[in-house]
Amino acid sequence: MTENEKARPAPNGGGPALFRLVRFWSRRWAPEVVERLYEGAPQTWTVQNLYVIDAIHSAAQADPEVTVADVARQLGLDRSVASRMITDAVRDGFVLRETSGQDARRARLSLSPAAEKFLDATHEYQRAAFAELVAHWPAEDRRRFAGYLGRLAKEVLR
Repeated sequence: MTENEKARPAPNGGGPALFRLVRFWSRRWAPEVVERLYEGAPQTWTVQNLYVIDAIHSAAQADPEVTVADVARQLGLDRSVASRMITDAVRDGFVLRETSGQDARRARLSLSPAAEKFLDATHEYQRAAFAELVAHWPAEDRRRFAGYLGRLAKEVLR
C-alpha cells in the first residue's frame, strides 16, 4: 500500500463501517459471552450489571461523585430505567449507594471490589477480542487503530 493509499479516507467517510461494527458487536454481547469471561462466573455477572459497572467506572473518570443521572447519561437511558438497573447492581453487590456529599437528595454511586473484579475480567476479554480481530495486521497498524478507537471513545463519551 502506497502512502497516498494510506492517507485516503475510508469509503463513505467510515460512518457506515462504524455502524456495521457497532451492530455486529452489540448482537454478540449476549449473556453467554459473560459466562466465557471467567470460568465459574457468578450468576450475577450479567450484561445489565456490566453496563451499570462500566457506566459508573467511565463517569468516575470525569467526576468521582457519580449519580443516577450520570449512569443514565452514559447508558442513554432515562433516570427511572437507570435507577432500576442500579438497584439490581446494588442488590448483587457491585454498586455501593451512599448519600451525596454535595447534595443530600442525591445518591453517590461507587464500585465494590466485586465490581472491579468483574470489570477487570471484562476488559481482559475485550483486549483479547480486539487482539484476535487484528492479529493479522502489522503491529504499527494495530497500535495506531487502538489509539484512534481510544481517542474516539474519549471524545464521544465525555
